Amino acid sequence: MGKPKIPLCVDLDGTLIPGDLLLESCIALLRQNPLYLLLIPCWLCRGKAYLKAQIARRAQLNHASLPFHRELVAWLREQKQRGRPLWLCTAANHRLAEAVANHLKLFDGVLASSDTHNLRGRQKAYSLAQKFGAKGFDYCGNDRVDLAVWSVSRGGVVVNASKGVEARARAVTDIYKTFAPDGHIVRAVAKTLRPHQWVKNLLLLVPLAAAHKLGEPGALGSALQAFVAFSLCASSVYVLNDMLDVESDRLHPSKSRRPFASGQLSLLAGFFLAPLLLAGAVAAAWTLPWEFKSVLCGYYALTLAYSTVLKRLVVADVVVLAALYTIRIVAGAMAVGVVLSFWLLMFSLALFFSLALVKRYAELKVMQREGRLESAGRGYRLEDLAIVENLGTAAGYLSVVVLALYINSPAVEMLYRRPQFIWGLCMLLLYWISRVWVLAHRGMMHDDPVVFALKDRASLAIVLCGAVTVYLAT
Repeated sequence: MGKPKIPLCVDLDGTLIPGDLLLESCIALLRQNPLYLLLIPCWLCRGKAYLKAQIARRAQLNHASLPFHRELVAWLREQKQRGRPLWLCTAANHRLAEAVANHLKLFDGVLASSDTHNLRGRQKAYSLAQKFGAKGFDYCGNDRVDLAVWSVSRGGVVVNASKGVEARARAVTDIYKTFAPDGHIVRAVAKTLRPHQWVKNLLLLVPLAAAHKLGEPGALGSALQAFVAFSLCASSVYVLNDMLDVESDRLHPSKSRRPFASGQLSLLAGFFLAPLLLAGAVAAAWTLPWEFKSVLCGYYALTLAYSTVLKRLVVADVVVLAALYTIRIVAGAMAVGVVLSFWLLMFSLALFFSLALVKRYAELKVMQREGRLESAGRGYRLEDLAIVENLGTAAGYLSVVVLALYINSPAVEMLYRRPQFIWGLCMLLLYWISRVWVLAHRGMMHDDPVVFALKDRASLAIVLCGAVTVYLAT
């Protein structure tokens, strides 16, 4: 352990927090106004320090919600109590660095990038040597660029670094403390992609099933290809959505455990993952009809609009969610060349409008339990509980009515030998919709009803009974 009076200089990006404060503030800025995306390249042309300064001046960042390295912060507090001077030394802009220091109330001083000078690597090493003298300070860092600083320090602390970086750091200074990286990067990436949500894309098979063409290998192959394209596209959107929502997710009781919000995954990884997944979706859809590719593009554009603007608009958000479910059915029809039914589209819109409202209702019930009046990142208030419940139950029962009307349509007689059995689906749907809303009213509903249905035994039993009903009718 170093001498108590030797100052310990602590890096911020990747060390005190697992991510990058520039990316955090950049996401916050784009969330305020996406048009800032057009200015960022212009700022960058004038240097990285200028870019950081312009973003720091405009971004409204909640520093208290940042995912600080708890174990490191606890150790730093112990060092502080022993009388050791602590300095925050970072390449982040001084405005953001000072705000972090004021929040933690841990540091004796701050050294950070100015509006014209980027304090990184050799520049940071030179500044620290000038202030404390060569070998007159210890340094706490995480990255290869920090080797220049460690080389002029008396000793060091390595945080969240690879074994290669740690070995090189030990070669240039005395490393007396390490904080190992999480090591669950693959699990964090998998969680961010949300593969369990891909089950929603089985809706692409609905037009094929409704037309009784699931047994045709060519059509089924095209439908499965469309499923892969939509799943990759959806995961790309999930990554972008989690990046844009990172601040509000940190304030949510369950969403705070998401990889970006908790710091398990860096926002930088998201900037690589999102376009990579989108490229995979394009490749998967390459040989499918242009009508399908047009619908896929529309789906991506609508989800982006939802992630950036529409999800903050009351009622508009649930309308868009219902539309996104229905678009999957439309895309499935386009992929295999099946004519869409008016009844199927109307049924889908009504049912998924109801389920989208279940999701919002469940979030409002969480707010009610926590005593909050408004939802973070949403436009709903606690007083909206009753109207959301009324709209949702009405839409759910409307889907039952549409199904009943469909049973009496001429199309049913052409597809089913015993259409009277389809009435069993009406009873099953009526029961399931009612049960979902009763559970939501009791506060027992998962915030995503689709995920709930996959885990709920009663829901799975209803699906099985529905399949038997359709078989008997065929």
